[in-house]
Amino acid sequence: MSQQLADLIISSNTVFTGLSDQPEPASIAIKDNKIVAIGSVEEIKHCAGEHTKIYQFKDRLIMPGFHDFHLHIMNGAVALNSVNLFAARSEDDALDMIHKFAEAKPENQWVIGFTWDEGFWDTQQLPTRHSLDRILSKRPALMFHAEGHYAWVNTKALEIANITRHSENPSYGIIGRDENGEPNGILYEKAMDGVVRHAFNFSNAHKKDIFSNFLAHTASLGVTAAHDLHGLKNIESLDVFKEFEDKGNLTTRIHLWPALNGNLEHSKQLREKYQSDKLRVSGLKQFIDGVITARTAYLLEPYADQPETRGETSFPPETIKKWVVDADKEGFSIRFHAIGDGAIRLALDAYEEAQRANDRRDSRHAVEHIEVIHPDDIHRFKELGVTASMQPNHLAMSERGVYTERIGTERETHVFPINTLQKSGANLAFGTDFPIDNLNPLLQIYRAVTRIDSSGKTIWHPHERITLAEALKAYTAGPAYGAFREQELGTLEVDKLADIVVLERNLFEVPVEEIPDTKVQLTIMDGKVVYDNLGQ
Repeated sequence: MSQQLADLIISSNTVFTGLSDQPEPASIAIKDNKIVAIGSVEEIKHCAGEHTKIYQFKDRLIMPGFHDFHLHIMNGAVALNSVNLFAARSEDDALDMIHKFAEAKPENQWVIGFTWDEGFWDTQQLPTRHSLDRILSKRPALMFHAEGHYAWVNTKALEIANITRHSENPSYGIIGRDENGEPNGILYEKAMDGVVRHAFNFSNAHKKDIFSNFLAHTASLGVTAAHDLHGLKNIESLDVFKEFEDKGNLTTRIHLWPALNGNLEHSKQLREKYQSDKLRVSGLKQFIDGVITARTAYLLEPYADQPETRGETSFPPETIKKWVVDADKEGFSIRFHAIGDGAIRLALDAYEEAQRANDRRDSRHAVEHIEVIHPDDIHRFKELGVTASMQPNHLAMSERGVYTERIGTERETHVFPINTLQKSGANLAFGTDFPIDNLNPLLQIYRAVTRIDSSGKTIWHPHERITLAEALKAYTAGPAYGAFREQELGTLEVDKLADIVVLERNLFEVPVEEIPDTKVQLTIMDGKVVYDNLGQ
């Protein structure tokens, strides 16, 4: 040990290693890409040589790098270069924002936007293509709803995608129509694909440009590892990721989760091709259902405000189960988007069936989102070894009144059960679902510890709050475990990879409302400083 001179030494009075629930004073020595020593400033002094870079952070918080367990990289990269409509409080507000953005970006062939939600608008009515046509008649426009499961488009976009009154609904998709049968500009689930294919038809140079922008954004937020989950809107970009890795420009570890779709030969080829420290296939992902607000989430009982539907599954349950059994047999970890209690139960049933068919193994499958759960299914996460992958800020992203109307008061008592799942022994792993939500991890941490709802004032089920230490662990150690990387990542320990973030203040000492605005001072990934906001 005494022979090892460190490349970097960072010290603070408040270091959260993740091994206990409170920060403590410590000094960390880093050589190459690993942590080689942790101890007091005195104990680590011998690791300093003339070329060692030394940082002293006083009372700023040093912690493991944030590990976002659920996001969509290239869709997020597009969103960073698009108009964000979350703040709109009426359709006119949204149109005004879109119009200003379009004027400022005349070079964009398509005008793309994200995160509008009519639940927050004064009318609570869905918009139509006609209002978009008024401001954009010649350029195609595509505006993704806040939950990403439906979109608002203009007439030009429908024309390009050849969607007419004669177009049939795709499997698991709906083309919204007016009273005359004409497309009204709202496209649900798979019906979006035709438009998205054209809007996201990017050159390789453009993909590299927006991916580079994404990496800079993650580094600035202290995100050192991310899980890219197969989404509804795929942009082929694995070659771009690989090129960045080969050139040493990958500043965030990327875990890929391509589609679970029965084509296991393709999945196995991808797994063999991408298997490095920084870029690897970690398993397979698929959707079981949609979202509550659009009534596409799959429920065990009908929707409270529309009793003729309980949503539906994106594929027949038997198909889903067969895919899981086959992929599990090949050693794949599997993750399912499951928001409604029916979808969550189906995911757990499929994992249980795989255990019966293939014998029990350490598979670490996961369920994503887990918004409305039946209480009978809570204990099954621990029993089946399934990770609960959640995004706490989602509980404040939908207008609470609208959400509750959809599911009714009885089911409402079992929404976003973060603490209940944790207490039951489930492995908890947090992420953002970016670009559905902002990429800032501290917003998720804030929501997990406060449970403040969309009103900004009321606490939604106070018993589901968790402690700050628990929330930080769910954003570091939980995802590392979920990705079979707990030996390398997730806590600050000797011999682990040096993925570390320094925050401008100690989260354990500040009022909770200051958590989301706390800035990152330094981000270290693989032993290298990839973001520096120290103003030195």
